[in-house]
Amino acid sequence: MTIKEAQTLVDQWIKKFGVRYFSELTNMACLTEEVGELARIIARKYGDQSFKAGEKDNLGEEMADVLWVLICLANQTGVDLTEELKKSIEKKTNRDSLRHIANEKLKA
Repeated sequence: MTIKEAQTLVDQWIKKFGVRYFSELTNMACLTEEVGELARIIARKYGDQSFKAGEKDNLGEEMADVLWVLICLANQTGVDLTEELKKSIEKKTNRDSLRHIANEKLKA
C-alpha cells in the first residue's frame, strides 16, 4: 500500500463509518495520546521498565494507531504525505548527508 492509498483508505473509512473527521485540535490531542501509548511500549520493551500485569507488547498496533491519526490530520488539512515525505528526505539528504558519516559517536 502506498501512502497515497493509505490516505484514500482512511478518508473512505471516515466517510463510511466515522461520520466525519474529529476537529484538528481533537485529532492533535488523539495523536499525542497515541504517541504516549507507543512510548509506553518502547519504554517497557527496550528501556528499563517492565510490562505490568495485563499489558501486552503491541508495538506494531501502537505505531499503526499513530499513523492512522497522522493520516487523518493530513487528510483534513489537505497535506499530501507522499510529497511532503519526498521533500523531507531531500532536505535531510542535503543537510545531513555528511554529518552522520563524520560523527565519531556513531562509529562502532
